[in-house]
Amino acid sequence: MSVDVLPLDASSSPLAFWSYFLDHRSTDLGWLWDHTWLSVVPVVVGLVLALPLGWLARRHAWVYPPMMSVTGLLYTIPSIALFVLIPPLFGLSVLSPLQVPIALSVYSTSLLVRVVADGLAAVPSETVQAATALGYRPLARFTRVELPIAVPVITAGLRVAIVANVSIVAVAGTIGLDNLGRLFDQGFTLSVNEPYYPPIVLGIVLCVLLALVLDAVVLVVDRLLTPWRRAVAAR
Repeated sequence: MSVDVLPLDASSSPLAFWSYFLDHRSTDLGWLWDHTWLSVVPVVVGLVLALPLGWLARRHAWVYPPMMSVTGLLYTIPSIALFVLIPPLFGLSVLSPLQVPIALSVYSTSLLVRVVADGLAAVPSETVQAATALGYRPLARFTRVELPIAVPVITAGLRVAIVANVSIVAVAGTIGLDNLGRLFDQGFTLSVNEPYYPPIVLGIVLCVLLALVLDAVVLVVDRLLTPWRRAVAAR
């Protein structure tokens, strides 16, 4: 069944979102998958970029203020404007699926640079000095001592970034890119004589569920990477 055509007996009640999902299950699940990878990949890319930038801002005090200013300004750019600017800047087509992960990677990096820098700053100086005294070189000290201790702060930032991405990705659906935002566009398109709520409510429900699941995944990763926290709590 086409999502652009309603059966004569279609209910416009917000509670009819489940029947709408069953009628368009294949399309909706495809959009859910698109929404998932568009939300997750930019956070991974953003973290990879933010780790060295955050380390640099933490290691050199003079770097921190300008870097935080630049990343803060990047995060204030409206998402719809960034989606429009990315294609000509990177030579992409107007509806290229790459424009969304590129734009969201910018947002994720902007958010996570401060998180990484502040997380590393939270590592006690005594711990850093002790690691240095034990013979750890800067890179080994960063990867084996400072970064593991900063994990709780960094994962807290990851939770914010990934939930924010789930919300921002939906905006791309309004410009024709496949993700759960298309459900909101469908709801608007089908609201001819009266508001048609099922696809809109379904989009909200799926976005919330996706955000909760991804948030739970980050929490699990946090627990796996910080077994020492459970050991300390058990004392």
